[in-house]
Amino acid sequence: MKSAPLSLGTADVGKLLAQYAIPAIISMAAASIYNITDSIFIGHGVGPLALSGLTITFPLMNLGAAFGTLVGVGGSALLSLRLGQKDYEAANYILGNVVSLNFLMGIGLTVPVLVFLEPILVFFGASENVLPYAYDFMTIIIAGNVVTHMYWGLNALMRSSGHPKKSMYATLVTIGINLVLNPLFIFVFHWGIKGSAFATVLSQIVVLAWQFIFFSDKNNFICLRRGIFGLRHRIVSGILSIGMAPFLLNSATCVIVILINRELSVYGGDLAIGAYGIVNRVAFLFVMVIFGINQGMQPIAGYNYGAGLYGRVVEALRKSVISAVAVMTAGFLIVEIFPHYVASMFSGEQELIDLAVPGLRYVFFVFPFNGVQIVAAAFFQSIGKAYKTIFLSLTRQVLFLIPLVIILPKFFGIKGIWMSMPLSDSMAFAVCAGVLYFEIRKMRKGAAK
Repeated sequence: MKSAPLSLGTADVGKLLAQYAIPAIISMAAASIYNITDSIFIGHGVGPLALSGLTITFPLMNLGAAFGTLVGVGGSALLSLRLGQKDYEAANYILGNVVSLNFLMGIGLTVPVLVFLEPILVFFGASENVLPYAYDFMTIIIAGNVVTHMYWGLNALMRSSGHPKKSMYATLVTIGINLVLNPLFIFVFHWGIKGSAFATVLSQIVVLAWQFIFFSDKNNFICLRRGIFGLRHRIVSGILSIGMAPFLLNSATCVIVILINRELSVYGGDLAIGAYGIVNRVAFLFVMVIFGINQGMQPIAGYNYGAGLYGRVVEALRKSVISAVAVMTAGFLIVEIFPHYVASMFSGEQELIDLAVPGLRYVFFVFPFNGVQIVAAAFFQSIGKAYKTIFLSLTRQVLFLIPLVIILPKFFGIKGIWMSMPLSDSMAFAVCAGVLYFEIRKMRKGAAK
């Protein structure tokens, strides 16, 4: 067996966090910038209604991400814990089981969604003007679902097995191919919104092939070999229990986006849905940076928690929270000061811009609080306490946001939809701070023994 990434338990925590987080941040930020650029290409190259059609597909995209993170995040967190426990045999079986689970879940999601895609999109809020764009885009994305899940899963394991830079390169190459193909397919070949979908799937196919080559190398710490693909109950249950938190979070997000889109169609029309797409893309630029910080923290926290080094776990958490709050504060300042400029990047349609500006200002109003909440949820997931991640995630999404989205528009119209998001974030932050405080106190007592 090749040497494990033992430096996770001995090297300076700050340097480790930079070593693991910076490549992940670059990857996540680049992926988010690509999503923004993709929306800009669609908004300017196909039209504002196509942007609304893209927004209608967000719930299905979130559902796909839910199944992808169920396996990818669960597998990578479990891998870090097993490496910390020096259980190297289990580490290889985790790789094989992640591949098998991604294949099975990818197929299981693809077939029924393709069969019922049109009624699903109508239920999501697609009008007759928007439906063709959403249908054309999602048909291709869903057809490539197995590739997407496998790509996500292997990239997560690559990072947790001690190769954060290679994981970053995989993401950057995917984005680079996408950025070349997207304008080519839309502006040169005139394939419309289908061109954007084809660019996404083709870029992932290319990088997935490289990932399989990488994990086939016997010199790697974990590698693909015979006998590791059969599903093992202990490994599968471990992956699914840890991955259940991001799965439920993405599933709840799916429900919420459906609800928001349907409410926006009632109180604002098709262009209001497009405005939400702009707000969503911009918000996710900063959220994805926090996801990068979380991905850097996850192997450090998981390894050291598995090794019983609780002081190092707390230090990794503290530095991650400070970094996340700084990022979200920057997002708050940029959007609150330059909302018109941000909205106009996506479209020249003045009505769409006017709808997006108040949405940006409301959603970003308490953005710095979100950094703490997102890191806290990922932290509990990293140390194997998935039930706390589920509680924190669903508190914001289900307990607070859904009722507010339903109630506030009845009194404030479209403004009420925008208001529901910062209000739910504020309440969820208060809950998160309390849960995090008691967990840190308990670990500090453990470190003092």
